[in-house]
Amino acid sequence: MGAVEWIGAGSLAAWVWLALAQGFFWRTDVRLPERADPDRWPPVAVVVPARDEAAVLPLSLPSLLAQKYPGRAEVILVDDGSTDGTGEVARKLAADGGLPLTVTAPGEPEPGWTGKLWAVRHGMALVRERGDAEYVLLTDADIAHAPDSLRELVAAARSADLDLVSQMARLRVVSPWERLIVPAFVYFFAQLYPFRWVNRPGARTAAAAGGCVLLRRAVAERAGVPDRIRHAVIDDVTLARTVRRAGGRIWLGLGDRVESVRPYAGLGTLWRMVSRSAYAQLRHNPLLLAGTVAGLALVYLAPPVALVTGLAAGGATAAALGGAAWAVMAGTYLPMLRYYRQPLWLAPLLPGTALLYLLMTVDSAVQHYRGRGAAWKGRTYGAPGAS
Repeated sequence: MGAVEWIGAGSLAAWVWLALAQGFFWRTDVRLPERADPDRWPPVAVVVPARDEAAVLPLSLPSLLAQKYPGRAEVILVDDGSTDGTGEVARKLAADGGLPLTVTAPGEPEPGWTGKLWAVRHGMALVRERGDAEYVLLTDADIAHAPDSLRELVAAARSADLDLVSQMARLRVVSPWERLIVPAFVYFFAQLYPFRWVNRPGARTAAAAGGCVLLRRAVAERAGVPDRIRHAVIDDVTLARTVRRAGGRIWLGLGDRVESVRPYAGLGTLWRMVSRSAYAQLRHNPLLLAGTVAGLALVYLAPPVALVTGLAAGGATAAALGGAAWAVMAGTYLPMLRYYRQPLWLAPLLPGTALLYLLMTVDSAVQHYRGRGAAWKGRTYGAPGAS
């Protein structure tokens, strides 16, 4: 066998292993666990960190204020230094009624706090002062909830005795770039953190989706959240790991009742979304970066290369191996495309999407070594040499 045949064989073997031994990551049937109404509905506080979110709040905040929750619930929107009137928009939306809304501002973040965690800290401190909330729902300002979302999250947490319940919101998929990149984003996330593995009690794999996290307040305080994770760039995964290490039980699945309303019309906004944290995911380790690039090339790029090279050079074995690997790859992507109600002909385009993600990851490392650090809503942090 020549080099192309060996590469095709290696890629096919990798895809057979991924399809059968990586927690069936490609399946989309992990939804909220079986649940029943509790005897008593515990009080819940909904904390919404928001920075310059005036444009999306009219599409998301009313859904929170309209929650049909049988117990006592309130919404706390933390306006984290917005300059677009986010707080005023929220107050106007609350004038139409619904759950009580508090709009508060934390001031400038202290050194060492990343992303939205400073706002989360302020919101959870206010919850602690008020004293009676048993659960805190952390949800992003761009997430719209079905009217029964909070009720179903609490019922699931109570029924399964879970300390953290997180749903991966269904992201917006309208523009051509969203169609190409967004379903793959969730697919790659599930490949890294197979939901079935996350949901096993005591498993080493831990993850959450930051847009929708229901957290038992007592466990959060025991785990030292959010202060203990204040440096985290990938705050949702770090949150889940911290809760699990504190003895908490966690659950993660795809959302049926939560959707993101944030538009990503162009490639640039999607590129920044991924590159913001890609190198942090690799712990800023050049060796892990090199291994990731090599792995992505073998798993996603090698199959079409082997197929085309084999056909062009008359190498039937290389073409067959590359074609088989490409077919398995596309087959595992089909359930995610169905979940996002996208045309199935996008499945064979996954190698091209993976190439974009590879370039985004490399760009994330380049930005890191240029001293720009990570960024969130116009606020930069974590650059080398920064305090």
